[in-house]
Amino acid sequence: MKPYLLSLVALGLVACSEDPVEQSEPGVGPPWFVDEASERGIDFVHRSGHDERYFFPELMGGGVALFDKDGDEDLDLFLVQSGSLTAPEETEHRLYENDGRGRFVDVTSSAGITPGGYGMGAAVADYDADGDLDLYITCVGQNRLLRNDGAGNFTDVTEEAGVGDPGWGTSATFLDVDQDGHLDLFIANYVDWSIATEKDCFDPTGQADYCSPMAYGAPSTDTLYRGNGDGTFQDVSVAMGLDASPGNGLGVVAGDFDGDGLVDLFVANDQMPDCLWLHGGEGRLVNRAERFGCARDPHGNARAGMGVDAADVEGDGDLDLLVVHMAREQDGFFRNRGGGFVEETRQSGIGMGTFRRTRFGVGFHDFNNDGWLDLYVANGRVNHMMPPIAEDDIYAEPNSLLAGTSDGRWEPVSPAGGTLPPVQLTSRGAAFGDIDGDGALDVVVGNRDGRVQLLHNVSAAGRGSIVLRLTDGGRDALGASASIQVGGNQRRIVKPGYSYCSSSDRAVHFGVGTHSAPVVVEVCWPDGELETFEGIAPGQRTTLVRGEGR
Repeated sequence: MKPYLLSLVALGLVACSEDPVEQSEPGVGPPWFVDEASERGIDFVHRSGHDERYFFPELMGGGVALFDKDGDEDLDLFLVQSGSLTAPEETEHRLYENDGRGRFVDVTSSAGITPGGYGMGAAVADYDADGDLDLYITCVGQNRLLRNDGAGNFTDVTEEAGVGDPGWGTSATFLDVDQDGHLDLFIANYVDWSIATEKDCFDPTGQADYCSPMAYGAPSTDTLYRGNGDGTFQDVSVAMGLDASPGNGLGVVAGDFDGDGLVDLFVANDQMPDCLWLHGGEGRLVNRAERFGCARDPHGNARAGMGVDAADVEGDGDLDLLVVHMAREQDGFFRNRGGGFVEETRQSGIGMGTFRRTRFGVGFHDFNNDGWLDLYVANGRVNHMMPPIAEDDIYAEPNSLLAGTSDGRWEPVSPAGGTLPPVQLTSRGAAFGDIDGDGALDVVVGNRDGRVQLLHNVSAAGRGSIVLRLTDGGRDALGASASIQVGGNQRRIVKPGYSYCSSSDRAVHFGVGTHSAPVVVEVCWPDGELETFEGIAPGQRTTLVRGEGR
């Protein structure tokens, strides 16, 4: 078979070709972000290890984690390195410590971060309930769990904990799926791949290129580890029913999507129907994505699911979903109507606002502190189908930023991605948090075969915010929600695991505009108990401890 026929027929490219028309941008406004990575001490450069042959995992790396590793109330930064598929033991991930003013120092060696693992992504949680945040790295091959000693020093405890899943892990998240008080760990697995089974794929001109996941015909079962409460885990993937719906998993987010008080899981699959894992009784999970209307596009087609986020965008008490896709595939924005989802991508404005790019990292956040959720998307191509935008990177694209409006829609922001000039890199992971304590959310973007971006937020001048950390029993209350009444009902969920291969700050953030008076915060804890906290003032980060409210 001729190369171009092999590419088009056998491999289906990587989802679909990309839009050949670059539409004109609207009038350019002021930037929302300024890229300050190098000025703030971050010199990390991602390496895929690509040489001559196109090994599929080289296309997908670039995870990011923002978390407080040492309990000093500022966000530190972990950057996942890929490295070399033929020598993964030499991969050097990087850990940067925040000096309290938003500047960073590389502490990789002193913190005990040892080399190892062709990295994809990261998840963060206090898995052993000792009061500090631990780090899980997903890899092509065995994943790694790094235990924090409380002072920000890490030890590899993968073997002892029993969480060294050997597949191709991408996004992961910690959650308490069975409400026993012990954190569990879910890992989205992509393709059952190895160097020995790699295929040679080509674009329509006969040039070598990366394959589509469908070329391998090898979807994976995702992995669920149940926490035993003693620092160890048990693989319950089959026992919980995950083997019923294998897929090409790339994005995952946890939340109570059906309102039954139990935490569920949504998995974005690449070119296969997405999965919505709900509790089906007898301690098992059941994939209800088809029944709930969030498995496919409105025409019944599976899309190239990559990054994902869930948020209560309407403040109506339930979780809405966004799954981002390939260029020329509309994103899947699903409004939760109670008992099911209705896709409203076109009506929301998200459809045409992201249509021309290939999207990975994603997050709903109020970046300009006006009370409405905005949308940031990290973009980067996955094939050679388009003339390159950047001379030195044929997969590079500008990222996207959409501003939320008072009527529940989103409008594209120009300059693209909110930076001036727009930065064109092959973006993958994106993590969100306030790195310098100024009350505005910043963005860290991991880029395949490129430098990391630290996008300092400059859009919120004159507008205030309320930032809350919700704790229960000494650790962050994953799955809890907080609500305030400023400019309508604003509700935020504690969910550091979302986007693509990344982990964000677990604090919840509310934009309050010019509102300066103290507010009342209603917290719904993961078991459904409600508690009210009064006198919470804008302009500061406040920790709310269960049992100390009313």
